[in-house]
Amino acid sequence: MSTPLERWIDECARLTKPDEIYWCDGSEEEAHRLIEIGMYKEKINDNPVFSELNHKTWPNAYLHRSHPTDVARTEHLTFVCHPNKEDAGPNNNWMDPKEAKEMLTRLTDGCMRGRAMYVLPYIMGHPDSPYSKICVQITDNSYVAVSMRIMTRMGRIALERLGNSDNFVKGIHSVGDFDPNKRFIMHFPDENLVWSIGSGYGGNALLGKKCFSLRIASWLGLKEGWLAEHMIIIGVEDPEGNITYMVAAFPSACGKTNLAMLQSTLPGYKVWTIGDDIAWLNIGPDGRLYAINPEMGFFGVAPGTSMKTNPNMMRTLKAGTFYPTLFTNTALNVDTNEPWWEGFDGPVPENLLDWQGRKCDRNSGNPAAHPNSRFTVSISQCPTLSPEFENPKGVPISAIIFGSRRSRLLPLVYESFDWTHGVFCGARMGSETTAAAIHQTGKLRRDPMAMIPFCGYNMGDYLDTG
Repeated sequence: MSTPLERWIDECARLTKPDEIYWCDGSEEEAHRLIEIGMYKEKINDNPVFSELNHKTWPNAYLHRSHPTDVARTEHLTFVCHPNKEDAGPNNNWMDPKEAKEMLTRLTDGCMRGRAMYVLPYIMGHPDSPYSKICVQITDNSYVAVSMRIMTRMGRIALERLGNSDNFVKGIHSVGDFDPNKRFIMHFPDENLVWSIGSGYGGNALLGKKCFSLRIASWLGLKEGWLAEHMIIIGVEDPEGNITYMVAAFPSACGKTNLAMLQSTLPGYKVWTIGDDIAWLNIGPDGRLYAINPEMGFFGVAPGTSMKTNPNMMRTLKAGTFYPTLFTNTALNVDTNEPWWEGFDGPVPENLLDWQGRKCDRNSGNPAAHPNSRFTVSISQCPTLSPEFENPKGVPISAIIFGSRRSRLLPLVYESFDWTHGVFCGARMGSETTAAAIHQTGKLRRDPMAMIPFCGYNMGDYLDTG
C-alpha cells in the first residue's frame, strides 16, 4: 500500500515526466554526488551548475552562476492564491486558485523531460520541537537540491517523522526553460502548497525559505496562534554570564546577518547567533514569548561582507565542514580560483571574471559580482552559534528590534516608549529598496515589520491587534 507522499510524487511525475526519480537521503556521500552531477552533467546557460573553487583557501566551496535573467526575488511574479481575494490583501498579488493551477499545469507539463526529479524531504525546525513542520519539495536542479540540504534538515529523518501521514507541506519546483514570461511563484495557503516554475534563484526555488517559512507559515500561524516573522534571533551575554535573547526585523539586504553575527567590542559582552533571517514565535507553557529558527543555514548577501564588516561570517564561510559552501553570482579571481565581490578585503584582483563569466572591465563602472550575489553555508560552521540553537523549545524573547536602510530623516537609534508604541514603530517602518528583489533600488518603500513581501495574507489582518 503506497503512502500519501508516494502517491503525490507519482502524481507529480506523471505531470513533469522526468527521466528518473531520485529520493534524497541527506547524506554526505549524496551531497558530493549531487555536486558532481552539477559539475559534469547539468548546465545553465551553457555553464556547469557548479565549478570547484580553491579548496585550500575556501574548503569545500563551489561557484554557481544562475541564468542572467534569474538573479533576485521576483515579487511581481509571486502570487498568493487564497480562494477569497480579500484574504490575500493589497500586499499580495492574487490569482484565483483554479485559474492559477490550470496555468501552472500547462507550464509544468513535461518540464522535467530529459532531467532527473529530486525528491527533497525536509523538516523546518528541530525534529523534536512541537513547532517544527515536515515538508517535501521536488526539483529538477542539483543546485536547489544541494542548497536545500544546507538550509534545512533534509533526508531520512523527515521521512521517518512523516511516516504514513498526509500532513506535510508540498513544494513543486522546476527551472523550466528560464523564460521570464513563464516564471511564477504561486502559493496555495489552504493546501500547504507552493508551486514554482521558471526560476532557480534562492527564495524563488528553495521553497523552504521565504515561500514556506514565511508566506505559508504566516497563514498557518494565523490559524494556529503563532507568528512567522522576518527576524533574526540573537542572545546577548553580559559580563556576569546572563544571556538576554531578542529578535530583530530588517528588510532584506539591510544588515540582518551582520547584526546576527556581531562581534562585540565591549569588554565581557558576547553575541550568540541563533538565526539571521526567520523566526517562528510561540507563546510557551510558561506564558513567555519563545522563538525558534526553522532553518539550518545562511543564505546571505556577499557584497559588503568582509573581515571588517562581518568577521564571523568570513570565518563561517571558510570553516569547511562536510557541508559544501556555495557562492552564487560572485566574481571569480582567475589567478587564485577564489570568489570575489565588491567590499572584499584587500585590493581588487587584476584578473577577474564577472558574475556572468566574462572578463571584467574595471573601467566600465559595472560591478564584478552581482549586487545580489549570495553565499549558502551551514549554520553549524558559525563560530558564534548559540548552545541553545538545538533547543526544541526555542529561546525566551525579551526584546524586539526594528531596523531598516534609510539615508535621511530618521535618528540612528531610538527606543519606543512602551509595547504599543513599539508596535506602532514597527508598523510604520520604511526602507530603501535593495537588489534583493527586482525593482528600482534606493526607493523608499513602506514595509511594516519587514513583512510586506512575505506575509501570506492580508496585512490588515496581520496588524489587527483587536
